[in-house]
Amino acid sequence: MNKTYGSKTRKGWSLTAILLMTVLVLSACGSKATDNGSTNGAQASNELEQIKSAGVIKVGMMGTYAPYNFLNDKKEMDGYDADIAREVAKRLGVKVEFVSQEFSGLTPSLQAKKLDAIISQMTITDDRKKVLDFSDPYITNQVKIIVKEDNNDITKLEDFKGKTIGVGLGTNDETYLRNEVLPKVGEFTIKTYDDVISSLKDLNAGRIDATINNMYALKPIVDANGLSIKAVGEPIKSDQAGIAVRKDNPELVAALNDALKGMKDDGTYNTIFKKWFGEEPAQ
Repeated sequence: MNKTYGSKTRKGWSLTAILLMTVLVLSACGSKATDNGSTNGAQASNELEQIKSAGVIKVGMMGTYAPYNFLNDKKEMDGYDADIAREVAKRLGVKVEFVSQEFSGLTPSLQAKKLDAIISQMTITDDRKKVLDFSDPYITNQVKIIVKEDNNDITKLEDFKGKTIGVGLGTNDETYLRNEVLPKVGEFTIKTYDDVISSLKDLNAGRIDATINNMYALKPIVDANGLSIKAVGEPIKSDQAGIAVRKDNPELVAALNDALKGMKDDGTYNTIFKKWFGEEPAQ
């Protein structure tokens, strides 16, 4: 009886050992599968690979800022920024999908992952670099004071005191007026706008005294709307715009920079610049 019990016991232990080995093997397989899953997850978090996998890059821009970005007669996105975006997308091996909205909403949309990038004359600033990553600059703009044609009272920033100055909502120019110009020249009223055309029409109608903008943005708007406005004085500052993406995307930023460099090296960048501004880009 004891011998039989011992034999059964040994068989029970053998069966237990086999079961334990089976569990260990399955656990190892499960661990390996989890490891692979983690690797796939890491790859999926690389936004450059996500864009390439989707075959499209979603680019946000105002669509109301000629000659940079605007809807043409065919209701298609057109302009300097649009051409830059199309060429960059081509060099990434994907198509571009444009998403048009007010400038102040572009960064929130990017952060909410409704966009992959912003190519809409977004000036590279230290404050923006805290929440966004930028490509290398793709344009440098000279900013000047803009007044009504018959206004000879405002020619410099110091003349803003006591006046009403229009500026784009959420733009670098608004930050510049509030943080740098106001403390230096004294109190003046800042009126914000969601698009450039509205601010220039208000200037033309005398509802504001001046605005600030870059020279390239003026001519097509003035010509199309018959505005009696002019740029005065020397440039008050210069800005550089870059392609904005979400933070911590080194692969995407590197790919964008490679695309921009390639465009400059083979002459495509100069061709696009001359098409929209009629001159060679500043070196």
